[in-house]
Amino acid sequence: MARRVSLEGPRGVIVTGGTGALGRALVLQLLERGARVAVPYRGQAEWQALQAEAGAGAALSGAPADLIDPAGARAFVEEAAARVGVLDGVALVAGGWAGGKRFDEAPDDEWGRMRGTNLETVVHVCRAALPHLRKQGGSVVAVGSRAADAGGAGMAAYAVAKVAVHALIRVLADENRDLGVRFNAVLPGTIDTPANRRAMPDADPSKWTSPVAIAGVVVFLLSPDSAPTTGALVPVDLPA
Repeated sequence: MARRVSLEGPRGVIVTGGTGALGRALVLQLLERGARVAVPYRGQAEWQALQAEAGAGAALSGAPADLIDPAGARAFVEEAAARVGVLDGVALVAGGWAGGKRFDEAPDDEWGRMRGTNLETVVHVCRAALPHLRKQGGSVVAVGSRAADAGGAGMAAYAVAKVAVHALIRVLADENRDLGVRFNAVLPGTIDTPANRRAMPDADPSKWTSPVAIAGVVVFLLSPDSAPTTGALVPVDLPA
């Protein structure tokens, strides 16, 4: 029988992108394992749907926040740290994809959008969270991209932003190795979400990876069970 991963003791975790498909799966698994979870959100309807799925009495808090804005990210992290009590976990799930056109044909604003959504959110939340994490130690897990790491036509802006996330995670892992804070990333391929099924109706979703399976790997990397691991870029792109 597989050993159940547990989060030992009271833990507080920020999950960016917590109202999306992967983020919801992760939030629910963290709550099930006894974590206190704080989620920044942009849309009230998505936040209310997450609350309903978590159920009454769940150790879940949230606040509207623009994480692309450094001040917005900082304000959210400070509020979240106060709500969860001890902040020792951060899951950086927020992101987005745009592409499909060649490098020389893609719109100019695609670069700014992909950099803001995928990279700047990570930078700003990490900068705000590090002082809290260094107090008692902790773990940060970012969502990178297997496809971006491998390259591919029509995704220049997205790939560059995600590869920058991969590089940042490795740098932060080295900088914080002796300060008690671990940094790792998971690298999904195509995630089996309703949005991806709508966008690719002719694809075979049996080859995609479920959000629940990816969330399980993130929970492991956040937990003390992965204490020896930092600076890892973990592929999570098999069907599960």
